[in-house]
Amino acid sequence: MALRINDIVPNLDLKTDLGDFKLHDFIGDSWAILFSHPKDFTPVCTTEFGAVAQLAAEWEKRGTKVIGLSVDGVDEHVKWKADIEKYSGAPAKFPIIADDDMAVAKALDMLPADAYLPDGRTAADSASVRVVFIFSPDKKLQLSMTYPMSVGRNFAEVLRALDALQATAKGPIATPANWQSGEDVIVGLSLNDEEAKAKFGTIDVKLPYLRTTKQPS
Repeated sequence: MALRINDIVPNLDLKTDLGDFKLHDFIGDSWAILFSHPKDFTPVCTTEFGAVAQLAAEWEKRGTKVIGLSVDGVDEHVKWKADIEKYSGAPAKFPIIADDDMAVAKALDMLPADAYLPDGRTAADSASVRVVFIFSPDKKLQLSMTYPMSVGRNFAEVLRALDALQATAKGPIATPANWQSGEDVIVGLSLNDEEAKAKFGTIDVKLPYLRTTKQPS
């Protein structure tokens, strides 16, 4: 079955270029991002891994671990990381899951259960392995995005979404369209006006059902 928002991610066995471990152990008490790819040594994926590597300080600032996945083996991952660093100027210090048997991709519903990799396969054979998952420390899926082969992911948007998830996890608030960290947030409908004022201090009532306040610290 597909992994849905608020589902606990299966505690999968992971084989990576940085060792073997369970997915829940990797997440630990942190937020975590898993981003998957259909093949090593492909152009769009190389630019994406480079973008993630360049954001290492931003992930750390947010207490977030990142882990890649590609339907290739450990040896290929190690060699590919040299290309990623050459292209991006940043070392890819995060682990990459070696999902050459496609067990993880199938368990997380990226590929059909009967999918297989033909001899001489190309990235098109595992094209649906183009997913971003964000997990909270309780091991629950909080966000997923799926991209086609031709569209490179915008990791500034992944970072923005992570900020919004971490902000809204703290209380009855939501974020409006195009929100950036530090901007006003929406007061949850679970609070009436008096309760909202007691909790947040001041609120801006734009519509009876749309009230904003400063982002809580």
